Order: sequence, then C-alpha cells, then structure tokens
Amino acid sequence: MMRKDVNKPKGKTSAYAFFVQTCREEHRKKNPEQSVNFAEFSKKCSERWKALSASDKKCFEDMAKADKVRYNREMSDYVPPKGFGKRGRKRKDPNAPKRPPSAFFVFCSEYRPSVKQQYPGLSIGDCAKKLGEMWSKLSQSEKLPYEEKAQKLREKYDRDMVAYRGGGTYARNPGSSAQGGEEEEDDEGEDEDDDDDDDE
Repeated sequence: MMRKDVNKPKGKTSAYAFFVQTCREEHRKKNPEQSVNFAEFSKKCSERWKALSASDKKCFEDMAKADKVRYNREMSDYVPPKGFGKRGRKRKDPNAPKRPPSAFFVFCSEYRPSVKQQYPGLSIGDCAKKLGEMWSKLSQSEKLPYEEKAQKLREKYDRDMVAYRGGGTYARNPGSSAQGGEEEEDDEGEDEDDDDDDDE
C-alpha cells in the first residue's frame, strides 16, 4: 500500500462540492446539536443542486475555477519526494514569498468586512456566496482596479521569487490587506474556460 504524501496539494474542489460545504454550514448553523445523516443529507443536497438555476450555480462554479487555478499552480511546484512515485512535493518553506491573490480575492478582502457588518451571523459559505454574487454583477471596467492590483501583487511576487531563489533578500509584507488566507489563489483568467473536464 502506497504511503500518502502529506505535502501533496489538496485536490480540486468542484462547484458541487462547494455547494455541499455551504449546505453543511447552513445545517450546522440551524441545527448545531443535530448530527448529520449523510445518506439523507447527500440526497437533499443533490436535489437542491439540480433545482438551482444557472445563475445560482455560477458563484459556486467561479469558486471551483479559482480552486482549479490554485491546484494547477501548486501542482506545477510539486516535486516528488523519494518513495512517492512520479509526483511528490517538497516541504513548503515558511520563509518563501506568499502567492499573490487573484483579482476576485483582492475584491473579497476589501468587501468581506462590509458584508459581515451588513449581514451579521452570515456563515463562511454564505459570505463567499454573497461576495461571488457581488463580483459577478460587476462590469469589466469595475473589475479593472482589482485586476490591476492583483497584477501588481503578481509582479511583486515574481520579483520576490527571483530574489528568493537567487538567495537574495526581498521585502515580505505579511500584513498586506489583500492576503487573508486566500493568497494561494491565482489569476483566474489564465485558466478560465478551457479544460473544464472536472466540472460536475
């Protein structure tokens, strides 16, 4: 039996899986003491998913696309350790530059506090859904400032990585407003519409 490589990037999360996560958040919020009957819960989730309109599914599909970009980026850095076959991953250096966020996550970092203030008690999944809906309603020109900011962060990351790999120094700013746990995400545009073989 093959050992599991704990450093291997987390697999891609599909749009449906993000939807199920949101359903579980809702269930925990409404019934904090009640355990979940997974067979029944899965059936209900499947029925709810089929009943969703294309526009309702879009925010989950956008989340899946962003996660796919994250996965592809992490897999490109994945180096096989000995004993794990072709694919493996070196241990992540905590001193390495943090990956830049995508335009969507720059937007999220800016608007998440106001969404939480406007909708107190909103679950993480519902908050993400609300932000996804807000983002999808923006015009291309309204998205441009976030895309420009993401591009600048990407350019800084690229410069930092050159310095890091060359043994030089770089200015790491852990307090950057655009980096709040989602910095693993990449620019969603580079993998937007092609190779959607993993969609549910």
